[in-house]
Amino acid sequence: METILLIFVIISLLAFIFTIINNRFQLTIIKIDKAEEDIDIYLEKKKDLLSRTVPIVKKELKTKEFLESLDKCTNELNNFEKNDLLKNVYNELFKTLDENEKLLKSDSLVKILEDLNDNEEDIVGAIKYYNDSVVEFNRLVVSFPSSLLALIKKYKKLEFYNNEKREIFEILNQKWKRWVYEFYWIY
Repeated sequence: METILLIFVIISLLAFIFTIINNRFQLTIIKIDKAEEDIDIYLEKKKDLLSRTVPIVKKELKTKEFLESLDKCTNELNNFEKNDLLKNVYNELFKTLDENEKLLKSDSLVKILEDLNDNEEDIVGAIKYYNDSVVEFNRLVVSFPSSLLALIKKYKKLEFYNNEKREIFEILNQKWKRWVYEFYWIY
């Protein structure tokens, strides 16, 4: 009877731990999904705002071509690729503005640039939230005992939006592995 009770307690404890870890994964996945939705919205807004600058700049500079690479930004690209492409287009716009300060006399262009600046802050915030959530998710994927659940559910480490977070994660991961190694070596 005591053995059955002990087995029941152990199974209940394991089920409780499994549920807690699963809930942490699910909460992190919800955060990541929300961040991806926000990033998608902000990137579409950035694309729209950049598109609105094209006719103004073309008219002011009397040119036929401007920000042609913006046409490559399609729904076939994932958010990582869209972000990189739109970042390059954004930089190209500001390079043109630096070279042609007369463009800043256009009130409509200045208003679009203000909206672009606000949108850029929103993108940076959403990307930071995404990266922070991915750090948490990746930590769960590689650390014990949550790595067992990750193996069962076939969760893999996710990518970051910039190299900085990836490097931080790898450094922390190496410290964790070193600590585990030292812990086992001592005992």
